[in-house]
Amino acid sequence: MLSRPVAFAQIWKSWFSSHSLLGKKNIILMGPPGAGKTTTGRIVGQKLDCPVIDIDDDVLETTWNMSVSKKLQDVGYEEFLEEEGKALLKLSASGSVISLSGSNPMHAAGMQHIKKNGIVVYLDVPTTVIMSRLKSKAMDRIVGLSPGISLKDILQFRKQFYKRWFDIRVLCGGDVAAEVVAEKVLDAVKRYQDSELETFISTRSSRSGRSMEDSHKLYFSDVVTQGLALDGGLFVPERGLPKFTAEEWQGLIEATYVERAQVILERCIHPADIPASKLAEIIETAYGENFSCSKVAPVRHLAGNQFLLELFHGPTASFKDFALQLVPHLFAYCIPRTCNYLILVATSGDTGSAVLDGFSRLHDTDKQRIALVNFFPEDGVSPIQKSQMIGCQKENAWSVGVKSDFDFCQTAIKQIFTNSDFTGFLTVEYGTALAAANSINWARLLPQIVYHASAYLDLVHQGIISFGSPVDICIPTGNFGNMLAALYAKMMGIPIRKCICASNENNVLTDFIRTGVYDLRGRKLISSFSPAVDILKSSNLERYLHLIANEDGQLVTQLFNQLENQGHFQLRKDLLGKLQQDLVAGWCSGEDCLAAIHSVYSTTGYILDTHTAVAKVVADRLQDRTCPIIISSTAHYSKFAPAILRALRIAEINQNPLSQLHLLSSYSALPPIHWGLLETLKKTGNGDHQVCAADMNVLMSHIETLVQNHFM
Repeated sequence: MLSRPVAFAQIWKSWFSSHSLLGKKNIILMGPPGAGKTTTGRIVGQKLDCPVIDIDDDVLETTWNMSVSKKLQDVGYEEFLEEEGKALLKLSASGSVISLSGSNPMHAAGMQHIKKNGIVVYLDVPTTVIMSRLKSKAMDRIVGLSPGISLKDILQFRKQFYKRWFDIRVLCGGDVAAEVVAEKVLDAVKRYQDSELETFISTRSSRSGRSMEDSHKLYFSDVVTQGLALDGGLFVPERGLPKFTAEEWQGLIEATYVERAQVILERCIHPADIPASKLAEIIETAYGENFSCSKVAPVRHLAGNQFLLELFHGPTASFKDFALQLVPHLFAYCIPRTCNYLILVATSGDTGSAVLDGFSRLHDTDKQRIALVNFFPEDGVSPIQKSQMIGCQKENAWSVGVKSDFDFCQTAIKQIFTNSDFTGFLTVEYGTALAAANSINWARLLPQIVYHASAYLDLVHQGIISFGSPVDICIPTGNFGNMLAALYAKMMGIPIRKCICASNENNVLTDFIRTGVYDLRGRKLISSFSPAVDILKSSNLERYLHLIANEDGQLVTQLFNQLENQGHFQLRKDLLGKLQQDLVAGWCSGEDCLAAIHSVYSTTGYILDTHTAVAKVVADRLQDRTCPIIISSTAHYSKFAPAILRALRIAEINQNPLSQLHLLSSYSALPPIHWGLLETLKKTGNGDHQVCAADMNVLMSHIETLVQNHFM
């Protein structure tokens, strides 16, 4: 029987020999000084039985006939980089493992030359780990180190160059052995070369049917543009989500939010769909200047063991901004250039303004081929939310009020997507395809995973907990997307103990989680102070049930067909047991919601929005106080000013949204009035928007008119 290292090496030799692309290509290891490039390179070369080239030892010192430290001392920082780059330009190699110097990536021409025939693997080691490693080593080979410039400054400065050139990132913690890093490098290269590993299936596809679908495999770029599966199901990754080790998560404790997002999303999106460099550019654009808080999603201590994850610092003041500042750019990159696209969105409030704002930030050339229509319940959102949605309309994005509730809007969009006659007509007549940007779109979920993971890492960074200690999470829940993202973060390795689902009076989810019976019979949607969770049909629940049912698409189809046709379904006992291991649930009345807002403000000076207050009430009732609980603060209170003013016991409330915000600002509460919302209302007031009846034919007529006007 072969030992594991020998067997592993033989497997890799066999795999690489069967993939001709790597026959001539090089594996190029890049990273800061002290990352272990030389040692890792030797191990990888040994496993693959191929040449190993260390730039410092085998190229630079041989070319210069002197040590690297002596050369640096003789010619100085700038001349050294130029000489080093020239040496790299002369290198010709194939089928080799090449370990770069820490400063090679700072020479653009040299990197362009070597990257042409190689796959660049970035050994990403936390700065604190690098500094610890280098304490015991000579520092005279580190380019740029001088009085007044610290090692930490140099390492931080160089990150921009590493991010520019890498194809694959490998996370390397402090105590990870070089042998393990080498295996991770080979795993990462294999993933890079084989996009077939990361396909998507419908939650309603049967196992027997998947083999028949092999010729129609769907990848990330496909599901982003398609939105909903043709069989009415939702897309999920066939092999599940990537798992991070504890060491990998700990390596992100010191990272910024943007850095965490890049690492997590790189593992969830194959580089064949979006290369790492392009993904980094998109993430920087999404979470850069568009968010008012430098931490993007800060965690604030509320009281006792309760912490708030503030998700309202984006341009439209809700958690929807995290996905909808990112998704439009992912969508624009993934769609083919040969077709126009109309995005259909249904919203119970916050999605509308967020998606309108996100798609309005696309480049002008993308706006010409991508348009959006946002359907919302005309009388089912707050006045400020409606003003926002109307005010955020742009030349390629419109809001349409529907004389019904959110469930009708969402169901109508699903039916339009599966109406092949209508979608085919739009394609043939107008060269336009439909796509979705609701939380049913897989790309909407990924950014939400990031902030749940980041919140946990922030508690570790703040010293509240040590890594591995559990936390509970409480989320105001309507369509189940935010809750599903927390469950996905748990699956990926974040130590979340329980996810607490908080509902308002529309508590169908609470009943379901407690009993296993999803029953809409006799239920009517109740308008509440927390309209974003005024939902009876939770679309993303389908993805979770598919997960706990071991991807049994036939069962999922049966359950949701029964819900559609009979208004109810019941989970098997074993599945309910699995569900209750992850989830607990409660609900909150409108009176209790307002009372919580008043109580928290009176004791802390902090104003909760109405959705966060629902979660706070449920968290108080269900938590056992044995670990921290992170409450998702999903929107800024400014969006729900009338309810907030009522909670604060203001007797007379002006009906003008702008006046309401000015009154709230006089309280000097935490957090301050939302800057973006205030500016939007100042500029736009109440503009015009279309309103239509709750009729499928009327909605389709609106869609056709908008397509005709924009694209023809």
